[in-house]
Amino acid sequence: MTLTNRITDKRDDLIQLTQDLIRIPTLNPPGENYREICDFLDKRLSKHGFQTQLIRAFGTPGDSEKYPRWNIVARRDGAQTGECVHFNSHTDVVEVGQGWTFDPFGGDISDGKIYGRGACDMKGGLAASIIAAEAFIEEHPNFQGAIEISGTADEESGGYGGVAYLAEQGFFDPNKVQHVIIPEPLQKDRICLGHRGGWWAEIETKGEIAHGSMPFLGDCAVRHMGAVLSEFETKLFPAMAARFTDMPVVPEGARQSTMNINSIHGGQKEQTDDFTGLPAHCVPDSCRIVIDRRYLVEETLDQVRDEVKALLEGLRETRPDFEYELTELNSVIPSMTDKTAPVVETVAKAIEEVMGKPPTYVASPGSYDQKHIDRIGKLKNCIAYGPGLLELAHKPDEYIGIDDMIDSAKVMGAALETLLLSKS
Repeated sequence: MTLTNRITDKRDDLIQLTQDLIRIPTLNPPGENYREICDFLDKRLSKHGFQTQLIRAFGTPGDSEKYPRWNIVARRDGAQTGECVHFNSHTDVVEVGQGWTFDPFGGDISDGKIYGRGACDMKGGLAASIIAAEAFIEEHPNFQGAIEISGTADEESGGYGGVAYLAEQGFFDPNKVQHVIIPEPLQKDRICLGHRGGWWAEIETKGEIAHGSMPFLGDCAVRHMGAVLSEFETKLFPAMAARFTDMPVVPEGARQSTMNINSIHGGQKEQTDDFTGLPAHCVPDSCRIVIDRRYLVEETLDQVRDEVKALLEGLRETRPDFEYELTELNSVIPSMTDKTAPVVETVAKAIEEVMGKPPTYVASPGSYDQKHIDRIGKLKNCIAYGPGLLELAHKPDEYIGIDDMIDSAKVMGAALETLLLSKS
């Protein structure tokens, strides 16, 4: 039997595994059921000869006794020494949101697709990598090197309780791991080489509280924030729209610099749903926004920060009583793997073998855990490759195509054959 046939024969197992993973609601935030999904993977992979470690990321953002940040790393050594191929998948999923017609945690099947939160982002990719690895080991029990599979926490909130923590602990040391494939949903015939950078910050405008009937006795922080937003609209957004990258970022709109205003809040705190009273009459003395600035490899983080600071300082100089506070929340530097890297060339060859056409090379509009493998682990030989449509991530009725998972598993298996079998 060939490896391709083995993977085809595991179709029902792949479906069941994907459904089982979807049915564990690993919502982040707050970080629910991380230990449960690690225990599930532990049982599954141990049964197939993997040595497993469950690692809690103590002290990382969000880690607590109620919501501990658990990760699993499983390793299967071959009969001979050689290189290590590591498949890394995050186990957390985002909030469900509104508009579903399927049970978000039901794993329902319809028209060749498995539905559920996390189906494509990225429990389908995790399942495909497990099936590929298990089939490869069955077909080639005397392979050389090692296969690792990890299920990690918190990618959806930055990855600091997952891959970042593992990288700090040496799990992605290039002396231990040589090739990393992250099965994010970038489509089965595309190789993702990297991602844009990101800068997140909170801006607070200050005012003075007063009676709402006499606003002239106070200073409205919301109006000051309106001036900030106006500067963004007339200056920052047009400037960003004029910048384009040579990175193959998809979709097309993400090939330019972008910024999202994640949230805005000013004045009195919002009351709970059971409050039936009316608001008090006050001039707001504070207004806050959170911005999400995605930048290009051609830009620098300092330039991104300074551009926003310059607009705010300009308002301080020209607008009466304008005061603000800028707080950086997080930053990510762009990451990009060279097309000649071994894992890129290997997966490209596998895609051509399985699907009969060369791959498309892309970069991601948002960051994913490659950033930590690159910056902390110092491992450059890393890509994202997996089944699913990126456009479905975080949407209602998220799904993964079963045939796409099978094809991706075949690609992953073919890559393992190239990297872990003797060339003689």
